[in-house]
Amino acid sequence: MASRLQAGSEPSRRREVKIRRKRSTLADVASLACVSAVTVSRALRRPDMVSAKLRERIQAAVRELAYVPDVAASRLASNRTHTIGVIVSSLTNGVFADYINALHDNLLPAGYQVLILSTRYSEAEEEKAIATLLGQHPEAIIIVGVDQSEHARHLLESSGVPVVQTFQLTDTPIDINLGLDQRDAAYQATKTLIDLGHRKIGVIASRLDARARARLEGYARAMREAGLFDEKWYATTPQQTCVKAGGQLLAQLIDKGCQPEAVFCCDDLLALGVLFECQRRDIEVPDDMSIIGFNNLEFAESAQPPLATVATPRYEMGQMAAEIVRKIIESGERPPDSRIDVGYKLELRGSVKRPA
Repeated sequence: MASRLQAGSEPSRRREVKIRRKRSTLADVASLACVSAVTVSRALRRPDMVSAKLRERIQAAVRELAYVPDVAASRLASNRTHTIGVIVSSLTNGVFADYINALHDNLLPAGYQVLILSTRYSEAEEEKAIATLLGQHPEAIIIVGVDQSEHARHLLESSGVPVVQTFQLTDTPIDINLGLDQRDAAYQATKTLIDLGHRKIGVIASRLDARARARLEGYARAMREAGLFDEKWYATTPQQTCVKAGGQLLAQLIDKGCQPEAVFCCDDLLALGVLFECQRRDIEVPDDMSIIGFNNLEFAESAQPPLATVATPRYEMGQMAAEIVRKIIESGERPPDSRIDVGYKLELRGSVKRPA
């Protein structure tokens, strides 16, 4: 008897599992929301084309049914994926937070999904990220940096989709280049320290990716022009950028007998670490040492004293990149220039000593 019951119960369990795993369809959502399937499709793809009240009703039905759009079917029907691929150097570095927020703020309301992959500052991982995204058939790719490998460039150039390289400028863009002159920004920051009367000016850098190397080149150019260049003022590490590294690198300079009058830091996190190390050593900022950082991260203005820094328009850069790819996808309109300089601004705050 027991064996018959067990044998009889197995098909029932299979039926229950099959019922439980039945995937909701677009028609199910339309029926529950009391609208047509076309309206549901429009609300999911282009939310701005549907009234807020109707959109809320459809979203309630989507949530109740745990509906997930069939991307493959949508591609077959429309030959579009409504997907934008984004590749950044890091998902933990705060430098990219405003940039990613801008992409979401501008692309999600327009019905696009944003797929973000991180390269972790690795050339090999960047190549894999590009290949992975292209396998998803994105309608455009937005990528941080301009120093892609030969293979990565070939993948992007052969993709047939708009490509926007951001954060840095190049004379040889793959398609569209939107960024700032990292080298010139560092040059101007260092020159400002020189113009303020400083002569012993250290430079602190970590990670040493292409943008950090460009900033080091800008520092070196300013120091050479002033006849002040000496490699003893360099303190760098290939390790991850962090506050702790800034303090350690300043300590290296001082402990080898090179106490600077001013320090240019290639990142605000390093600048904050330098400030903390000065406080530990009773070095007055800015009276004994001036500090300039880079990027104008949120904490820079709230530090004590507030950190001088090079402000980079990261949110605006993400916003412009999103607008560019949307125009190309939706109307074929391309920017008049393939190379767009978003500029930068030097914010002089309490961490630099002003002339008497």
